Amino acid sequence: MKKIEAVIKPFKLEEVKDALAEVGIEGMTVSEVKGFGRQKGHTEIYRGSEYTVDFLPKIKLEVVVGDGNVESATKAITGAAKTGKIGDGKVFVSSVEQSIRIRTDETGDEAL
Repeated sequence: MKKIEAVIKPFKLEEVKDALAEVGIEGMTVSEVKGFGRQKGHTEIYRGSEYTVDFLPKIKLEVVVGDGNVESATKAITGAAKTGKIGDGKVFVSSVEQSIRIRTDETGDEAL
């Protein structure tokens, strides 16, 4: 099993969710987060004063999939989240040792 974590632009969430559903992945955890990478924030003017916005709003999406679904899931995420502009986000894939469905005590891939 693998855990896929994606940090994407907020307005791309629905497109990414639909793309994952098309490849058969429906369970996910979504968090509203703030951060920056190479874009390093930006400056804005509010009531005549300029200030720097260091942390930009992002969406963090977490999905745990079987080993056979990793490539299709990551392609779905990157394809749907891509705008071609700086700040599109990142995708991280890591190993998951165990999963347990609390309601039924199923373990491993059956718990997904």
